[in-house]
Amino acid sequence: MSTRRRFTEEFKLEAVKQVVERGFGVRDVAARLGTSPHSLYALINKYGIPAEQRLAGGNPPTG
Repeated sequence: MSTRRRFTEEFKLEAVKQVVERGFGVRDVAARLGTSPHSLYALINKYGIPAEQRLAGGNPPTG
């Protein structure tokens, strides 16, 4: 029986930053962090760049 892991908000945001801001591949980051690519994609959709900005090629506001 597998145990569901819980990650801190800080961990989730850092995982998303590795893909969105630093350009690492989703599969590479997921493998390095011990999670599935599917879970990482879900985090990117939740915490990443809004769709409008992704399509326009813009960066999220900072601060």
